[in-house]
Parts: sequence; C-alpha cells; structure tokens
Amino acid sequence: MASDEAHAAAAERIRVVGKWFGVLEVDLGAWTVPQLRAEVARRVGDGVEPECVGLIFGGRVLKDDPPTSLREAGLKGNSKVLSSLSSPDRAKEIAAEAAKAKAEEEHTAKLVRLWEAAKALSQRHTDGSFLQDEDYNLDLEDQSGQKVMFGSVDDMKALKMALMLHQKGKTQMKRKMFKEALDVLNMAEEAFALCDSKLIEKVDNVPMLQLDIVWCYFVLRDVSCLEVAGTRLEKARVGFERSHGKDSSRFRVLQAGRQADLAIYVRLELLEGVVAYHNGLSEKALGSLSSAQAKYLQLQVPDEAISMLMDMGYEARSAKRALKMTGYDIQSSVDLLCEEREKKIRRREEDRERQREIMEQMRYGKTPMNKAVDLQKLKGLTTIGFEKYLAAEALRINENNAEKALDLLTNPEENCILQSKIQARRNRASRGISSGLLSSRAAAARSALANHNSQASLSAPPHAADGNAHSHAADGNPPVGNDADENLPEGDNRDGNPAGPNDAQILDSEEAMLNEETGDEDAVMTDEVDVNDEGANSHPVPARDVTMESELAHDLSGDAMDDYDIDVSDEGQAIAEYLSLLESAATASS
Repeated sequence: MASDEAHAAAAERIRVVGKWFGVLEVDLGAWTVPQLRAEVARRVGDGVEPECVGLIFGGRVLKDDPPTSLREAGLKGNSKVLSSLSSPDRAKEIAAEAAKAKAEEEHTAKLVRLWEAAKALSQRHTDGSFLQDEDYNLDLEDQSGQKVMFGSVDDMKALKMALMLHQKGKTQMKRKMFKEALDVLNMAEEAFALCDSKLIEKVDNVPMLQLDIVWCYFVLRDVSCLEVAGTRLEKARVGFERSHGKDSSRFRVLQAGRQADLAIYVRLELLEGVVAYHNGLSEKALGSLSSAQAKYLQLQVPDEAISMLMDMGYEARSAKRALKMTGYDIQSSVDLLCEEREKKIRRREEDRERQREIMEQMRYGKTPMNKAVDLQKLKGLTTIGFEKYLAAEALRINENNAEKALDLLTNPEENCILQSKIQARRNRASRGISSGLLSSRAAAARSALANHNSQASLSAPPHAADGNAHSHAADGNPPVGNDADENLPEGDNRDGNPAGPNDAQILDSEEAMLNEETGDEDAVMTDEVDVNDEGANSHPVPARDVTMESELAHDLSGDAMDDYDIDVSDEGQAIAEYLSLLESAATASS
C-alpha cells in the first residue's frame, strides 16, 4: 500500500488531444519526450511508429534531442499536449532533414576548429612560442628546400595559415570529398587575403588555389558558379603568367628545362573550355579544349620508359612522375630522381639538427611569454665568453632581449643573484625534489623523438618566382602516397643511404651526445624553471585543439613538386566529352 501511495503521489495527469484523445498518468520528472511519444503511438494503435507522432505543447514542438524530462520540457499537471500523425514517408523526410541539419552544424563547427587550429599553429610557429610537446616545427621553404623569410611577421603567419588550409583542402580533394574541400579552400583564400598582395603575386600558390576551387565546382557540377568560375580562371591565368613567365619561360629556367607544370595547364585549359562552352563561345571552347588535349597526350608515358626506370630500382609511381616532368627523357628523369633523393637526405639532416635544437630549448624552459630561448642570441652571448646555462637563463627571464640579458650578465651584483638562484635549483634537485620531474620530462622527450621524429616544415616554395610557396611536412614518419622517398631505389632506406640503424636509435644517440655537451647541470637548471619561477606562468598557454592541430600538421606533404603531380585521367575523359559535344553541335547546325 505504501508503494501504491508513493506512485499515486508521483504520477500526474496530462491531457492529450488531436489524433488521440485521452488522459495519461505520468511521472513528469522521470518520463522523457521520447517515452511520451512512444506511449501516444501505442495508444493510437494500427502499428503507428513513434517517429510518426508529433507533439506540440505551449506553441512549440517537443523534440527528442536533447533528451529531457517532461518537467524540464515545461509540462505540469493537467497540461494539454496536441498530438498529430504524419505519414511514414513524411516522418523519414523530417528525420532526414534533421540529420542533414545536424551534419551541417557539425561541418560548420569543424570549419571553425580548422581555422582556429591553423591560426594557433601559425602564431606559435612564427613567434617561437611553440610548445614542448610539439615534436615538429613549421617553416617556410622555397622549392629547393631552403628556408625563406616572407615579408613581415604578420605575412608569415597568414601565409603559413593559408598553406595549411590549402593543403587540407587538397587532401580532401584526393579523398573525393569535394564539397567539404570547397569550404576549406575558401577559408584558405581568406587567409591568403591577409598577406601583402605584392608579396603573394610572386608565387603561384594563389592561382593554384583558384584552379583547385574551380575544379571542385566542375566535379560537383555546380552550374550556379559558372560566372564566378570564369573570373577565378582569369585570375589563375594571370597569376601563373606573372609567376611562371610568358609561356612558362621563367618556370622552365628554374626547373632546368623540365615541364613539371604541364598537368596544371591541362586542367586550366580544360576548365576554360568548359566555361566557354556553357557561355555559348564554341570557337573559344574548341581552342582551349584542343590545346588541353595536346598537353594531355604529352603526359601519357610509354610503359617501356617506366619499365627501364623500374629496372634501375625506382618505384613505378616515382618513375612515371619523373618521366612526365621531363618529357620521357630517361637521363633527365634519372637526374631528377637523384636530385629529389639528395634533397630528401639534406632535409632529414636538417630535421635532425632542428630536433637537437628543440631538445636544447626544452632544457632551458620558456620565457614569461611562453617562448623558447633564442639559440642564435644564446650563441652570441656564449661566443663572448659567458657560460651557456647562465646566458640561457638571462635570455629566458628577459624575454630573449639580448641587450637586457647582456646588461644582467655584466652587472656583477645581478649576475651573482642569478647564479645563486641557479645554484639553489641545483641544490633542491640534488635533494631529490625535482628528480622525478626531470626523469619524466626526459623520458617524454625521448619518447616523442623515438615515436615521431617529425619536423613538419611548411615549405612554401614559391613554385616559380621565388621558388613558390608550397606547404610541406618533413616528417620523420614514413611518408605515404607520392612522397619523394619513393624516388629511392629499392634496398635503400628512407634517406637514400644503405639500410642502417633506425631513426629512433640515431636520434636517441644524438640526444645523449647533446646531453654530454651541455652537461647534467644545465638540465637540472632548466627543468625546474617552470615550477619555481613565478614569472614563468605570467602568460599561461591557451587551450589547444590538439586533434585538429595534429591533423593539419600531418596533412603537409613534404613534397615541393606535389602540386604539379596531378593524375589527369579525369581531365582526359572530360576533354573527350566536351569535344564530342562541340562536334555534335557543329554537325546539328550544318
């Protein structure tokens, strides 16, 4: 009886009208909207599914998501709920619309995350405030793999951001995700717009972006973008001529006479022909499509030539790429493959050196503004006779201001105070206060190097003018797809050298050597900086979207010629299709 009374006290009545009339006794705090919907469907009978039941209360539709109790939905005792029924097809339509709206909301949220992650990465990897748990560094490189400076600091940030977003869009295009890619490419265009227009005119990344955007229009068959497609193609044509030179003359000189850009012009002229065709300009369309077809035929590599390079030990994909870029010339193709291998070896050496620098910077701790100690300024201070650990700490607490650090070091009183602080840290470490922290950080650093060995460089090779800005990741991880490592003959390791110890072992040994050079005392001094220095936390590190940042960084290809290595099979089919349409139209009009 007690339980019946409790149930009676908990249950309250609500009135349902509409497709089903009646009174339901419910626990407003326990029942949810889906439960009420299911109960009304059961009372209606005739096999009605809950999804077909609509519920309206107080002038608003009661929704299942997010799941809430009836009381939280606003219902009280004696509330009136209007019920309605929709056909199963309509219910499916409503469910599909809801799913579509949810997918669009998630897509928009991801775009926002992409933008913020690219912005954060470009900020940190331009001003030197990259984090200790990041095992890569983003740099701008020209087409030969040389580090370059590009305008102001703000220009560098914007360019890195644009290149990361462009590379992300290209990755989605390769996965046939053209709708998603189009949104990301549009964001890349916004980022490029933040750069000094006079600077980006020198590189062909922006015309490449225009071409990628119009290709997405074409694949999606978006006729509504026909007019804007024509405008974008005009900008691309002007941009390529500005950076490559008239008839690609400048590009040919920079590429030692190679025709690496041929596939780009196949796509450009195809799209120009398509736009002209749909605008009723048949003669112009025929000229563009015929030129595109001629270039397309030049890219059809003979199997015999590929077999010759494969017999030399090169992989089929790398051999085909080299032959396309050299006009099937075997010797030139071998020279190109060897050149790519040498670049890869040099890059790996530079990556290892950069890893050593990052490890050294980790030992010195961060400045109050969360930036790493500037190693060039540190070298300048040690050159004139100051001890490295002392000079590093002076730079750290003075936010890498070399003049202030020098003033501190040359002031006997302040120098003595600084040495006393460092000695106090060493004493605490010797008593075991920071030994656990030191060992855990060192282990984490070794683990990061052994597992990743990756320095993501944003190689912005000005593809033509200054080497062309191209996004690239010099990952220590085995590259996938058409990375330049595929140029190596079989039997060689990833550096093109005979197989030897793995990279993790090499880097661990290099780290040990660096520890010996700097001494254990330096490590003790630096590992306590963040914990014991009040100023170290004056500018806390902002929250990060680690997943999205990693996704962006590891999308970088690391291959300066990747933008030019286009599989033009789809272009060939489209050229044939539109030439056939032009021929049919000419026949019908004659």
